[in-house]
Amino acid sequence: MRRPTGRAAREPGGAVVTGAGRGLGRRIAGLLVARGHRVLLTDRDGDSARAAAEELGGAATALAVDVRDQGQVEAARDAALDLAGRLDVWVNNAGVLVTGPAWEQDEATRRLMIEVNACGTINGTVAAIDAMRGNGGGHVVNVVSLAGLTAVAGEAVYAASKHAALGFSLSTMADLRVAGVRDIRISCVCPDGIWTPMLHDKLRDPRSALSFSGRLLTPEEVADAVRRVLDRPRPVTSIPRWRGALSRLADAAPTAGLAAIPLMAARGRRVQRKILAGGGPRAGK
Repeated sequence: MRRPTGRAAREPGGAVVTGAGRGLGRRIAGLLVARGHRVLLTDRDGDSARAAAEELGGAATALAVDVRDQGQVEAARDAALDLAGRLDVWVNNAGVLVTGPAWEQDEATRRLMIEVNACGTINGTVAAIDAMRGNGGGHVVNVVSLAGLTAVAGEAVYAASKHAALGFSLSTMADLRVAGVRDIRISCVCPDGIWTPMLHDKLRDPRSALSFSGRLLTPEEVADAVRRVLDRPRPVTSIPRWRGALSRLADAAPTAGLAAIPLMAARGRRVQRKILAGGGPRAGK
């Protein structure tokens, strides 16, 4: 791995955003470009990453990366160092959601979610730490989900992958502190359902109803939460906060939380029907 040559501490360095070809990742990449970073947009779909980078201008470039492959992730790390000489920010945003009970999903589907959502986050975080440690530090932001905080009917394997990502992030932050590393921060952003292509595709799927039971967030709202975390690091940020508090309460009292899930799922299905009927993403809110 090429080591950075060093720059003035106040000058923004490089940044990497995974899953940046569209939706939330694209918005986060735009935020980082606006903050002065040289940004590498990665996506398994290299064409979408390149198109997004072209829209963002000369401070952005793209690379096709499958976050499940450690070698490809390390290549992204090295490319970001080549661009800017130092890595300041790494955002693990790539994610996959397939709904349905675990017993209805084949092994390949279950493995896909675990490997992208959990192992991909691990690969990116470790690569970022390797570039940042002893080289000015930096900030890793992991886009998790409220599904990483509590039970989610219809999304068991997805929730498992997000619980893993959250547990890994906090435990790695603890490891950094035990090792005396204080200039690397890890933050988890846990949003409710986001009105992106991934959720658009679930409108007719009643098994994804819980994702529609709150107020659907815009990519801009979540990107703004990432901005706030970069300015004022926090280990875990839920969006909106009240849904995060409700999720933690349900997790603390699982019997009551599980009993409430059918009611919330019914609400989510009503919202799905209203949106399909032309009510828009805020239908029922």
